[in-house]
Amino acid sequence: MRFTHFGHSCVLVETADARLLFDPGTFSAGFEDLTDLDAILITHQHVDHIDADKLPGLRKANPSARLIVAGGLDDATTAEAGQVHEFGGTRVDVLDAPHEDIHPSVRMPANVGFLVDDGAFYHPGDSLYVPDQRVDVLGVPVAAPWMKLSDATDFFGAVKPRLGFPIHEKLLARTQLYYGFLSATAPEGAEFRVLPEGESVAL
Repeated sequence: MRFTHFGHSCVLVETADARLLFDPGTFSAGFEDLTDLDAILITHQHVDHIDADKLPGLRKANPSARLIVAGGLDDATTAEAGQVHEFGGTRVDVLDAPHEDIHPSVRMPANVGFLVDDGAFYHPGDSLYVPDQRVDVLGVPVAAPWMKLSDATDFFGAVKPRLGFPIHEKLLARTQLYYGFLSATAPEGAEFRVLPEGESVAL
């Protein structure tokens, strides 16, 4: 297998029989010009995993690619746990991998994990679900509002792959996601404000 990481959760996996693109989202770049894809697989419908503006162009450039999306989407196959998708001699199992909780006030979308060729590669989306199958190569989420660093360590250790590489890493440089969430969930009467670095501010 060959792997190309386009940043965050977007990964191109090339087997002897298929070219599979996972989670082309808004935090990723470079996937837009891909052609000859057999499938575009979306673990869940958060914008960092599916770029609604770029998806039409990607599909136009890959008219025979199957679009498989958790939660359903017009003109797409809905990814549901227990499904098996075949692309030539390449098999993709859809696993029941629920989205990790961010906060009780936030509703989580449907999330699935994609397991390629009985564990040759596992993409968990926004889940830390550990599959029963032995995994050779693992996409390891490393930063998210639903996890801490030790969660990534525990997940990596529980799956025990031969090799893991970081995914979901772009949030490390996108503090506005965290700040926006803290602002939106601030207690009544409280304000969450980012202070300008190096400047004195009266509060």
